[in-house]
Amino acid sequence: MAARIWIVMPTYNEAMNIETIVRAASAELERFAPGDHRILIVDDQSPDGTGEIADRLARELGVVEVLHRAQKTGLGHAYLAGFTHALTGGAELVCEMDADFSHDPRFLPDLLGAAADADLVLGSRYVPGGGVRNWGLLRKIVSRGGGLYARAILGVDVHDLTGGFKCIRREVLEAIDLPSVRAEGYVFQVEVTYRAVLAGFRVREVPIVFVDREQGASKMSSRIALEAMWLVPRLRWTVPQALAQAGAQPIEAAIDAGGVGDRIP
Repeated sequence: MAARIWIVMPTYNEAMNIETIVRAASAELERFAPGDHRILIVDDQSPDGTGEIADRLARELGVVEVLHRAQKTGLGHAYLAGFTHALTGGAELVCEMDADFSHDPRFLPDLLGAAADADLVLGSRYVPGGGVRNWGLLRKIVSRGGGLYARAILGVDVHDLTGGFKCIRREVLEAIDLPSVRAEGYVFQVEVTYRAVLAGFRVREVPIVFVDREQGASKMSSRIALEAMWLVPRLRWTVPQALAQAGAQPIEAAIDAGGVGDRIP
């Protein structure tokens, strides 16, 4: 079923959250774009039954589809599979969204609304109005420090490079050579944004409040954080090469930071 707006929601062991988050997201989307949206759950063979719950939701709610992957091969692969499915389904706007309520569905209208004059909209914890809740000091330091590190290494003026709550125009996904994206985990989020910036697309940040999950186990680990530290510098030469091979000339892009409607010259 074709639709203009698609939410891509990767899952692994989210049985405690998936039904509530999908119904909440569906309600927000129905208010914003009645009858013109789809929610794609990309499940990596969750052993806790997430996939079965997703299938039931697809039967009950006409806007839900489920993509079952044969095995868990990483967040990046799950998103790439979801993007491909959404584009085939006529998507003009594709949103990334976690399934654990750390990305609150109430912010979806802000992201989608900001896409009216931006190519990539980032739900940002680190612009005025944004923030985090229920994090310990160490998690705050790792997140803020990791973002500042990636920002400095890559030389881009984006406040929340590692965030995974995004709205992406079809043109961006078609231009940034998705098949050559190799990053996984949180580096995947950095790479997608970095590619969009270098390809000259207009990026905008709007504030969100990120709330640590209450149900289930967090996927964040010290291994993921350390992996990101040595993978981010590689993007400085792999991304321009990939874009050039795809026929895109890397250039600087305009960045808007702050609330919806705010402008930075």
